[in-house]
Amino acid sequence: MAMTNLVSTTPKTLTFSLISFKHPSLLSFSTPTTRTRKSRTLSVQSKGSDDSEKTDATDRLISALTYSYPFFDGFHFGKYVITQYTPIQTLIQPLIPSIRAFNDVPINWFLVFITLSVFVVGNSNFSRYVRFNAMQVLILDGLLIIPDLVVRGFNPKDGIELYFVTSLNSTVFLYLLVCMVYGFGSCLFGQVPRLPIVADATEIFMMFM
Repeated sequence: MAMTNLVSTTPKTLTFSLISFKHPSLLSFSTPTTRTRKSRTLSVQSKGSDDSEKTDATDRLISALTYSYPFFDGFHFGKYVITQYTPIQTLIQPLIPSIRAFNDVPINWFLVFITLSVFVVGNSNFSRYVRFNAMQVLILDGLLIIPDLVVRGFNPKDGIELYFVTSLNSTVFLYLLVCMVYGFGSCLFGQVPRLPIVADATEIFMMFM
């Protein structure tokens, strides 16, 4: 997905420099997970101590880290909201080095995409829990092409078009931020994060995995 030069700020305002890339097309995906490998269709509970006890620490950590991918890839959507709200700047400040490293190399998004889709989702050595979360992340990232294409259709300077583009960018960015925090936290506790729309699509496609 196309990434543009983002935000430029000082200590309290941060400084980011992101580059543009091309993004792959939307992916195919599937169903949730517990840890049963024999079952094609799994019923995954998002709550309950039993679930977290069955998910080992390595699976939790790998799954949690995958949720940073869509946020890093869609970070350019935050070019308006980041400069306007200091609390958001403070919240994401620790992630700036990682975001810069991710976006400094144009093919990083593709390398992560291939790693997750081929070596994680397509690898039966990983638990269904890890594969479900990786698949959900890939679908979320693939969907970012929609707002990206919409924004590209405008070149606003003021008026309603500027308001629309600003609102769309900010909404997408905040959604990605919430998904990252929610997904990361849920996985650390061994729960299954269910992202709106994305989780249902993941379940459907996981039925064929």
